[in-house]
Amino acid sequence: MRISLVTLACTAALAIFAVGCAGPEEKLGRGFSNLYEPARGGEMSRSVEQSTLFEGPDAGYTTGVVRGFDRTLARTGLGVWEIVTFPLPNHTDAYGANYGPLATSYLSPSPAYPDSYKPTWPANDSRLETDSALEFSGGDIAPWFPGSHFSVLNY
Repeated sequence: MRISLVTLACTAALAIFAVGCAGPEEKLGRGFSNLYEPARGGEMSRSVEQSTLFEGPDAGYTTGVVRGFDRTLARTGLGVWEIVTFPLPNHTDAYGANYGPLATSYLSPSPAYPDSYKPTWPANDSRLETDSALEFSGGDIAPWFPGSHFSVLNY
């Protein structure tokens, strides 16, 4: 019996998209995060900053740029690899399939940022606030009430 190309393609697509575990989802998300590294520029900024601090300003804008470009290409290539192979585990160990990050001795699993920058939540974006529907998600509890300066999220 002859299997049609459409049936084979549908079966392959179902196998790819029906894996449905946390491992492949994390691997795919990590792949997209790494793929967008040239647009984000975190490895370049971090390499220039670290080279400037530890080796001097001349090395920061020469060696740091070359090192940052190299690490950007490595992270982008790793992202392409993780996107293409996301339904397949990297290897199988005693606990089962392992979808963990690759090349962790050279690149960190999470995106790199310069030490002078710490990412935070975008300011004034009510979609990211937890209780924006209740109207008290980050400021004063009752700003219309005189003398109410108690703030919910100040630490």
